[in-house]
Amino acid sequence: MAKGNDFSLLTIKTKIILLMLSLLSASAMAEEPPVVLTGTIGRSAVVMELDLNKPEAITGRYFYEKYHLDLPLNGTEEDGELSLQEGTDDFNDTPRPTLRLQSDGKSGWQGTWSNPQGKIMPIELTPAQLPETNADPFLTKLIHDSPYEYLRLSNLQLEKGKEQTFMDYPLQWWHEPQSGVSLFTLASGYPEAQLKEINQRLMARLWQEVIDYHSCMLGASQFGSGEFEQSVTPELLSSTVVSVKISTSYSCGGAHPDFGDSPLNLNAKTGAPLSLEDIMWIGKEKPFHYMYAEDHDERGNNGVSFDDYSTYREKNFAPWLISQFKQLYPSEMQKPKGNDDCDYSDAEIWYYPSWYLTPKGIHFGPSFARAMRDCEGTSWSVLPWAVRTQHQGGVPLTLPQ
Repeated sequence: MAKGNDFSLLTIKTKIILLMLSLLSASAMAEEPPVVLTGTIGRSAVVMELDLNKPEAITGRYFYEKYHLDLPLNGTEEDGELSLQEGTDDFNDTPRPTLRLQSDGKSGWQGTWSNPQGKIMPIELTPAQLPETNADPFLTKLIHDSPYEYLRLSNLQLEKGKEQTFMDYPLQWWHEPQSGVSLFTLASGYPEAQLKEINQRLMARLWQEVIDYHSCMLGASQFGSGEFEQSVTPELLSSTVVSVKISTSYSCGGAHPDFGDSPLNLNAKTGAPLSLEDIMWIGKEKPFHYMYAEDHDERGNNGVSFDDYSTYREKNFAPWLISQFKQLYPSEMQKPKGNDDCDYSDAEIWYYPSWYLTPKGIHFGPSFARAMRDCEGTSWSVLPWAVRTQHQGGVPLTLPQ
């Protein structure tokens, strides 16, 4: 279930982490990071990632550079030879393509790919050659954190989309055609240094969504196909904030599809992501800054532990927000008579809401259990700016009144 920009119970990011853990078997005790290789299968260029730490349970994935879509691998290593099956087990013993690889003694691998129909192709793989840096800061980080994803993204081309003016700011939209992911950058409206920071953050989010798409397709491959659809809406652009609503519906494997909001809220002065406590604060102590799963590179800047964060949300923030909404929206906040109706007076759905900024106020999105997901997507749950001005957060921002 989606919980928004600063916390999520079951966002696409959380599901992807779980999928990758199961498919790649990457554990905290792994002795070595996955090996990333490039080369050819037959005449086609490929990129491959292998976790070789457990000879009895080798896992990995690879993609053809022409298509970019992951194919999962699993198998064993014995006497220096890898025997890998391509695809996922359907538990019906359906024959799958097989890759047999032997080390060439210089950290490269050679072997064959064969399918159940009898086709055989040679394999030639060598360690991936990676640059030290890239012009894009997000891609530079990927070189070191996930070279496999870097090699995929560095070969993708974004298409230039429509130009748009929103709140007097000119936007340039960009589209990645295979995933269908789109996002915009700002053409002007801020000092050059600020504009660069904001646009780098927007592009990083676009690329991260492309990674999420491919991870989703990998997770769904054992079920035949997956779905990943996204909508992006700029909500508030000002001299101090950039707020964008990002909604995703997806089916990455499992019994049911899912959906959720994961907005992006930036400090326009620095380009850094904003936590809700940066915007508003309900408490007697000094406001803290805490980012959860959405902005991984910001987590080291958290000022408190998760326990302190969750205690504040449950004891201070949620009860206060409910009291405000009961005054502002009494009919919507009435406790329902039936168990199958939406109960917006339940405190738990407001502990970690998604949120984004609008000209009228802060929009909060409640988070329900899967059986009640239709209760999400509320349009009325906006806290007016006039209320927020009495509860300013930890970052000085010029916001609507």
